[in-house]
Amino acid sequence: MFASYLIGLREGLEATLVVSILVAFLVKSGRGDRLPLVWAGVGAAVALSVAFGALLTFTAANLGSRQHEMFDAFASLAATVFVTFMIFWMRTAARRMSGDLREKLSDALQLGSVAVVVVAFLSVAREGLETALLWFAAVQGATTSASPLTGITLGLLTSVALGYGLYRSAVRINLTKFFTWTGLLLILVAAGIFKYGVHDLQEAGLLPGLSTYAFDISGVLDPGAWYSTLLSGMFNITAQPSVLETVAWVAYAVPVLVLFLRRPSAKAPAGTAPQSQQPQSPQPAS
Repeated sequence: MFASYLIGLREGLEATLVVSILVAFLVKSGRGDRLPLVWAGVGAAVALSVAFGALLTFTAANLGSRQHEMFDAFASLAATVFVTFMIFWMRTAARRMSGDLREKLSDALQLGSVAVVVVAFLSVAREGLETALLWFAAVQGATTSASPLTGITLGLLTSVALGYGLYRSAVRINLTKFFTWTGLLLILVAAGIFKYGVHDLQEAGLLPGLSTYAFDISGVLDPGAWYSTLLSGMFNITAQPSVLETVAWVAYAVPVLVLFLRRPSAKAPAGTAPQSQQPQSPQPAS
């Protein structure tokens, strides 16, 4: 549930910030009559994301055992790639995201109504599709309880509340620190997803060593304890991982964490004032 909450919170806040920037731009520029077009694009993006998540779930439920394992493995590996790209992209693009969105929307207003809908749709659809794929991959192997769905729903609702508070200037948070800490946690979540993908490939018979365990701490890590559930659900840390699963987890987590924690080496050009490290949150019209 906590992993699903983190996914909903992180991805949801990115999408909410995008919508807030678009809305604030239209309000400040006196084009409030175009707001329904933005909401139409957002609604279409949300519908596409829900449909994509439903398609993933339906497809997985109607496959044979081996095909199911291969499909889950593909989804897990794809989600790992997407979340890694998203984490590093957000770190570098957050500073200029507001300006880029305003420029795109300004050009779209000149082209017509359909262009405005398309800009809003594309701006939100990427986050929505990533959320659906990442959530689907994260809950593989989970129980049939409603905890994952509850978690992602709460995460999305929290992100909407934070986004609205930022827009109305009622909430002040350091977005740079927020995306840094959630990025660190998502790297560990992605390592667990990658490990689960390798496990699925082993169960499908495409990789060997399913019964060759790296270690066995089942005597220490009680499967029924709350901390075992948290470690398994959040980071896919299990009591009896195979050697290949363990290698996959370490091989992903260690280098990605090192690269993420490294400070950007690029320096501002001479004579240019350094930019703020915190992405600017949209401000309401005065």
